Amino acid sequence: MAGKLILIVDDEAPIREMIAIALEMADYDCLEAENAQDAHALIVDRRPDLVLLDWMLPGTSGIELARRLKRDELTRALPLIMLTAKGEEDNKILGLEVGADDYITKPFSPRELVARLKAVLRRTTPGGGDGPIEVNGLVLDPLGHRVTIDGRPTEMGPTEYRLLQFFMTHQERAYTRGQLLDQVWGGNVYVEERTVDVHIRRLRKALGTRHENLVQTVRGTGYRFSTKG
Repeated sequence: MAGKLILIVDDEAPIREMIAIALEMADYDCLEAENAQDAHALIVDRRPDLVLLDWMLPGTSGIELARRLKRDELTRALPLIMLTAKGEEDNKILGLEVGADDYITKPFSPRELVARLKAVLRRTTPGGGDGPIEVNGLVLDPLGHRVTIDGRPTEMGPTEYRLLQFFMTHQERAYTRGQLLDQVWGGNVYVEERTVDVHIRRLRKALGTRHENLVQTVRGTGYRFSTKG
């Protein structure tokens, strides 16, 4: 699980710093946000692997941000751990009901936080998250950052690689060009939607005649990755 990107959302800088130090010592990478608006922008742009979310935030509360993330198909599966000084049972239940994967009451020890975070990542990351993904002889290796077809290396650009990784981890669902821009390029980067079409063509070319049909055009919507015709 080392190397995972964790977003820490808390309006108190000392708490963010304490958590970041503990996570970095455990080989995690960290992002920080002090409010829900900044947190949502980072989630869309940087796509963290897990969010540590404080219940009480200025403006939009952590619980409202959690509801927003769980309503959106693109962020619904993002693991959430709620952090709060509220220890009452009903608040814990509410946090879990909106979709939080765990709930930690302040004050907590950094050691407990890291252990709970690892447990949530193990539960919510398919197949451990770092293993190769294989479809009909097409293999994407996230750790080695390489793609092979029938055992032979396949050259493709970094954007085509990110597109393929997103498609292979989100198979059989149609995505609009706008959704692909958010997920692959990041929501805070201005890129025209037709740019997606250019990179889709490049990706299909890199995949070759045997696998190019895995990336399918969905008329009126966008694209999907599917092994079905």
